[in-house]
Amino acid sequence: MRANPVLTSRGAHPIAAIQDRARSLRDQGRDLIDFSIGDPREPTPDFIPAALHAAVPEVSQYPTTKGLAALRDAISRYVNRRLGVEIDPESQVMPTSGSKEAIFSTPLALVDRARSDVIVWPDPGYPVYGSGAAYAGAEGVAVPVDDDFILRADSIPGRLWEKMAILWLCSPSNPTGAVTDLGTLASIVEKAKRHEVLVCSDECYLDLYEGDPPPSILQVTTKGVLSYLSLSKRSGMTGYRSGAIVGDPKAIDLLHRFRTSTGTASPEFIQSAALAAWSDDEHVAERRKVFAAKREVLRPFISEAGFGVVASHAGIYLWVDLDGNDDVEVTAKLLESGVVVSPGSIFGSRGRGHLRLALVPTVKDCARAGEMLVSGVISGGLRPPDPPRLPLPR
Repeated sequence: MRANPVLTSRGAHPIAAIQDRARSLRDQGRDLIDFSIGDPREPTPDFIPAALHAAVPEVSQYPTTKGLAALRDAISRYVNRRLGVEIDPESQVMPTSGSKEAIFSTPLALVDRARSDVIVWPDPGYPVYGSGAAYAGAEGVAVPVDDDFILRADSIPGRLWEKMAILWLCSPSNPTGAVTDLGTLASIVEKAKRHEVLVCSDECYLDLYEGDPPPSILQVTTKGVLSYLSLSKRSGMTGYRSGAIVGDPKAIDLLHRFRTSTGTASPEFIQSAALAAWSDDEHVAERRKVFAAKREVLRPFISEAGFGVVASHAGIYLWVDLDGNDDVEVTAKLLESGVVVSPGSIFGSRGRGHLRLALVPTVKDCARAGEMLVSGVISGGLRPPDPPRLPLPR
């Protein structure tokens, strides 16, 4: 059977092998605590499924690509509350079936194969940026981030700016949890504008933070930029597949025209649940407290294991520096000890020597996993050596 060469060349998602081994261990009766996939265990707030159930119609009909006007209005009101930015719900909001499909499909609408367009994203970064570029026929380039795991305008070579069609950003970052400040976002937008580059900012974790709220690209401008939002972690709705694209009206119009052909419109009963979620902020504040508690529980265990958490200021991930140890080897040894994590190298070459822990187990399981993590590191001989003792002065 013939197949798209992109499909055969890219193969399965790199994390698939880890999940296969984890499944095998579970089948053997092993107790595993899984930090590998960002799918939190906390229940979805009751009012959200209630809104869904109330909206299930007696007669099922196709949803429109543009989505319910009431949902677009709720998203624009959320953006105004959270960011202080006025958004036109008619021309600047596009509800989506989750953020991943929206991110993947964006280049299919906005890339010109004949022009040899380039798409750039940060390394380490979410693998779907590269997948979307490849299937759209663009040249994909992952640009290594700086030492603080932030991508800056001057980190990107000039030759790429000349051919770039789309620049992907992600803040708070997946996988690192690093937050890009407003000044850095503004400098990127300024340079992108000079080169007619569309800045697409993956902001799925915008409402999950400790301390000051992370800024959004929309606070710089709503022209020449798109923000990708999600209810998955913000509202515990991973299985609902509900998100939104917000920003430049011309880009939104192009995406609407494209998405009308793909049939990826979110069902209206899901949209009703999304409307309820975007309209409420209290449940999000409670979820922030839960993720903060998980961070507080895990950090001391990671330090006890001899490693450090770096860059993780927001989102739902801990980015662990392994101090020179091989991330794939550490992942394999921890898996045998009962802790499932993601090796940093699956997110790009800049991720080597790191682990990503998604804060998805319960707080209680995080504490139990911390002890298993320390035990696995020590038993696997992976603890970094103690520094040499210097003779005391006489």
